[in-house]
Amino acid sequence: MVIPASIACRKRHLSTGAALEVAEAGPTDGPLVILLHGFPDLWQGWTHQIEPLVSAGYRVLLPNQRGYGRSDKPRGVSAYGLDALAADVLALAASEGHSVFRLVGHDWGGIVAFWTAACSPQRVERLVILNAPHPGIVRRYMLTHPAQAIKSWYVAFFQIPWLPERLLSANGFSRLFGSLESTSSPGTFDDDDREYLLDGWSQPGALRAMLHYYRALVRRSDKSCAKRVAVPTLILFSQNDPTEEPGLASASLKLCDDAQVIWFSHARHWLQREEAERVNESLLAFLKGPR
Repeated sequence: MVIPASIACRKRHLSTGAALEVAEAGPTDGPLVILLHGFPDLWQGWTHQIEPLVSAGYRVLLPNQRGYGRSDKPRGVSAYGLDALAADVLALAASEGHSVFRLVGHDWGGIVAFWTAACSPQRVERLVILNAPHPGIVRRYMLTHPAQAIKSWYVAFFQIPWLPERLLSANGFSRLFGSLESTSSPGTFDDDDREYLLDGWSQPGALRAMLHYYRALVRRSDKSCAKRVAVPTLILFSQNDPTEEPGLASASLKLCDDAQVIWFSHARHWLQREEAERVNESLLAFLKGPR
């Protein structure tokens, strides 16, 4: 993995009270794109998307979401609820001087992106989701699709106090890194990835905060999360994801007013790494479109 030389990274203190570690690139006067990583990744997971977006004239912000890396790690499960996570995204855009922006999210970043766009359609111009469901359909889908419930076994496991943290951090986070390798095509993650990920996961309180995302979400009902997404939306979804059935994308469409799905037949869970060229092509074509 080679990080573009144009990237700068610094802490930003937001109006929400959280300070996030944010990588930034591109012209400061360009239209803003915010990219949200998923679990258990960090901002570097978007490395393949940075230069294409910058070359297209975009201002690109890549935060480590709260709890991750060297971003703040507030105590308590409630600090990682959807409303707090979406508020960070809006505050990050405002800190850049942008009232409107384009938003891209993968995995948990996609869930946060869905919620941000649903709650603040006047702020999000265009939304791109990679392998993530709308939060309003997750529980109902698992209850009616046993295969997905089996794939999502870890969500129940993460609800147990302290034990997941202990097991996932044992032996130099070998299980956690192994989960990335087992959900991606061979060779997707290398030693450079291991180095930055272990550095982020090893920060005091990071792993607990990362698991709090799951703990906070299960405390909400599907009904409380079933807010429709009005902004133009593109869903990029793998048909070969070992953690998420394609039906999650189809179910998510029912809560979107203007959305389309592009299917990927070969990639597994990490689309932006495994099929970077096709992802970038789809991303750029959609983001430049009129609202």
